[in-house]
Amino acid sequence: MQNTSECQLQVRLITKQDIYAVPDVPLSVPQIIESKSLNDLVNQLLNESSSDFLKPKDFDFLVIGELLRVPLIEHLQERNISTEVTVDIEYIERTPAPDPENSLLHDDWVCGIRTLDKWILTGCYDYSVNIWTTHGKIVTSLKEHKNIVKAVSWLDETDLSKGFVSVSHDLTGILWSWEPGTDNVSPKAVLRGHERGIDSVGVSPNSSRLATGGWDTNLKLWSTSLEDEGEPAYKKIRGTNSLITKTPLNTLKGHKETISSVNWVDNYVVCTASMDHTIKFWDAELCGIKNEIVGQKAYLSSSWSPLSNTLLASSADRHIRLYDPRSPEGTLCKTTFTSHTLWVSAVTWSKYDQHLFLSGGYDSGVKLWDTRSPKAPLYNLQGHQGQVLSVDWSNNKYLVSGGSDNSVHIFKNKHVN
Repeated sequence: MQNTSECQLQVRLITKQDIYAVPDVPLSVPQIIESKSLNDLVNQLLNESSSDFLKPKDFDFLVIGELLRVPLIEHLQERNISTEVTVDIEYIERTPAPDPENSLLHDDWVCGIRTLDKWILTGCYDYSVNIWTTHGKIVTSLKEHKNIVKAVSWLDETDLSKGFVSVSHDLTGILWSWEPGTDNVSPKAVLRGHERGIDSVGVSPNSSRLATGGWDTNLKLWSTSLEDEGEPAYKKIRGTNSLITKTPLNTLKGHKETISSVNWVDNYVVCTASMDHTIKFWDAELCGIKNEIVGQKAYLSSSWSPLSNTLLASSADRHIRLYDPRSPEGTLCKTTFTSHTLWVSAVTWSKYDQHLFLSGGYDSGVKLWDTRSPKAPLYNLQGHQGQVLSVDWSNNKYLVSGGSDNSVHIFKNKHVN
């Protein structure tokens, strides 16, 4: 009987990255070949076909849609693929490990983060909203809120001068104006209407509306405009010159517990994840529920990707799930990602790659994932000494996380210059 280590199978090495293409011919490789040996083989073939590749490249290998993480024969057997056929192996340039870049120290827990250009916006348990540079310099710290600031967001990702929004357990949201690069920041409008603390906020893609959710279980929609549009929502607070009070355009009821996360799918559909074990898709025009996903545990975080039209959601059970709401009923959950050892408190998609996302957990871990590798993250990003409460990848250059160790950690994406 032939030794498995000597058994060969036929493979064809293919790539969509033309610069790295090798001759498209079947090759015999050992059945037990792993990624490292395949990487050596591709580099050898590149060297033979061109003198441009003197320095070896790092590649990952896709077999039947998943990254190869075990010997090839095991990968095929797990998927009931015959070893008698020629196996197509697609190779892609490997995502490099992000480098630790900076740590931003706060006075209390950090639970809201958004990056844009070279700026980082944070919300903190000490009631503050802060603007930092990605190089770690504090621009300004604002304390208009009277309780924990749970979430923050820029109002327009193409125009910093449009300002930002913060939401708090003091039952209000605040719209802020900012002259980018200066410490000239001022509150322009306060959002009033929630009856309990606000946990989440999302801005529509066209920047015209906000959605907020919180402990009163209600989803509320607001205009971002500071101009009087004739809406009853608009009135000035007595005794002030500029601060406006806005009330919701609409209140959408349906959840039974806290709304932990709000995402706009497009300008007309809002997605909410809740502690009541459900995810709901709402028609923001008709103000009704379009679709619902029922899970087994409380949802702690979610993130929508317009690149793949899929939703990531994390629960109070260590798992991250990938949902495709377009799937037939019963098969909405496409993939489960498990590596965290405690609850996963935060997830966010990369806005630049439909396969990559970031997660943070109560186990102090921050993990960089590829959806084609569900059994293990690409990288574990070290640094936090406490629970990770928020992660953000809005700027492709920087992966950012904040937590109960009073710090924000910045990791540089080496894939981007």
